[in-house]
Order: sequence, then C-alpha cells, then structure tokens
Amino acid sequence: MLAEASEITVIVSEQVVAETERAVVRKAIAAVPLVRETLRHTGLRIVRDPGPEDLQPHWEIISHRPDVAIVVAAMSAKVDYLVTLNRRHFLDDPAVASRSGLRIGPPSDALAWVRGRLARPEPPGLAS
Repeated sequence: MLAEASEITVIVSEQVVAETERAVVRKAIAAVPLVRETLRHTGLRIVRDPGPEDLQPHWEIISHRPDVAIVVAAMSAKVDYLVTLNRRHFLDDPAVASRSGLRIGPPSDALAWVRGRLARPEPPGLAS
C-alpha cells in the first residue's frame, strides 16, 4: 500500500522476481496472475542482475553463493533497506549487513523503519 501511494519505491532484482514467481507457481499456481497484477500496481522497479564482473569482488559478502547477486544488486541500486525472510543466509549473519553496508531485515523491521522515516518530515532541500 505504501508503494501504491508512492510513499516508497520497491526495487527488486530480476533474480528476485524469478525466484518469487517460481515459489508462487510451486505453492499456488492459480495466484500467479494476481501476484503479477499486484506487483504492477506497486510501481515496482526491477533492476538488472549484476554481471560476473560485478560479482567477482563480492564472493565473500554472503556465505550462500546464489545470494551474492541479490546483495550486489541491492548495493548497486543503493536501496535504503534490503527486505528478506531468508533467516539462514541474511538475517542470522549480521556480517552480511556489515560487509555490504546495507540495512537488512525482515518485512516487520523494514516497515517500522519506513514508518519512522515517514513520521519525521525532512526540512526543505534535504534528502537522504
């Protein structure tokens, strides 16, 4: 709803879109059209997956190699918050946030962070 109201911008990598669609197909194939339509209404911004040359310097950023591209895409897009439910590879390893320079957390933490940002109006001419 925040994205639909243009209060936030949702940015995802191509890999995340593909993984999400595969999960929906596996768990509730009939919901695929609804998920696609919902994502369209968010103003979702899809960023390209990083190439091998972009990944090479970051192989040690996270223990699970398939997730390196997700972290590097988030870093390249300069996201304010990387939202994930992946506890084992992201949330239980605080070094991922430290090495990447990203805020990383579950949706509940991200929502609390966004609400805090929205509650503090910024002075004119200042942006973060």
